Amino acid sequence: MNRSGEKVIVGLSGGVDSAVAASLLLEQGYTVEAVFMKNWDDDDEQDSCPAEQDLKDARAVAALLAIPLHTISFSAEYWDRVFKHFLSEYAAGRTPNPDILCNQEIKFRAFLDYALELGGQRIATGHYARVRHTDVGWQLMKGLDEGKDQSYFLHRLDQRALAHSLFPLGALQKSEVRTIASRLNFPNSEKKDSTGICFIGERKFTDFLSRYLPALPGEITSVDGDVLGCHQGLMFHTIGQREGLGIGGQRNATGEPWYVVGKDLQHSRLLVAQGKNHPALFKSALEARDLHWISGQPPAVPLSCTARIRYRQPDQLCDIVDLDQERARVIFSTPQRAVTPGQAAVFYADEICLGGGTITT
Repeated sequence: MNRSGEKVIVGLSGGVDSAVAASLLLEQGYTVEAVFMKNWDDDDEQDSCPAEQDLKDARAVAALLAIPLHTISFSAEYWDRVFKHFLSEYAAGRTPNPDILCNQEIKFRAFLDYALELGGQRIATGHYARVRHTDVGWQLMKGLDEGKDQSYFLHRLDQRALAHSLFPLGALQKSEVRTIASRLNFPNSEKKDSTGICFIGERKFTDFLSRYLPALPGEITSVDGDVLGCHQGLMFHTIGQREGLGIGGQRNATGEPWYVVGKDLQHSRLLVAQGKNHPALFKSALEARDLHWISGQPPAVPLSCTARIRYRQPDQLCDIVDLDQERARVIFSTPQRAVTPGQAAVFYADEICLGGGTITT
């Protein structure tokens, strides 16, 4: 297909994935420009969020590909649309996933609007996912690399975003992407994948979070009611956590390590149980709120499908048995370990991502 004249604006992050995405679009005949987004003011912590190095790498790739590179900051949008929600969820004792809201509000809304202003017809990113158009609208599909599929993080995209989006890496394996980057002599061909909070980067999390929320210490209590120690704040802990509890010496008769199984926000108590497979760590059902359906319409229930309650989890058979505009109730075929309030439950029909919601219980 002749793509001559169709302009695509690529979100060039400085990483290898978006760099290869841009090169593939050029090979396919698109007119390509790039945008580098810097959306966090990190002047006081340059070592923990190397935005300057990312920009340097993005510039080097753009120069090699001979494409224009625009720079833009969505710091205000990120603070208002993503970070405030991130803090409110932690304050409520939940464990949010900011990457999901960041994709919805920044990469596929603010960036999309900016790209259209630049005259682009579509945007592209280095996400491992696919998109296709059918008689019933646009669908988000899993990436073919099972270990890198990022549809989980993209489940809040809407029809407008998908209609204007390209995912050039969706049918590739990560190893193939590295090979392409090496062949093209990209300076970031061996750069490690980014981790940490979207646009903020890798930081010592307890110190970072303490800058924005007051830490409220409390007791660490077993499910049997025994006080085992103290925590510095419920926000520093998540369901299923083993490390960093400071109660390793109290193993009781079983000798097994302790795991976080719940939070008592009212009394600032952290609830723990002993053993990786303790029954308190497992649930056969969950409820989710803040639902989003990619088609724009909720499915008919009861619905047999699969779900993921964390990134890279294998698909789990489940039934959505109750659904309205506010909430969904989901029952799993097998009990799920460490169901975490604040994280996303994302639903699938084979390779199609249907949408998802935020786990409440």
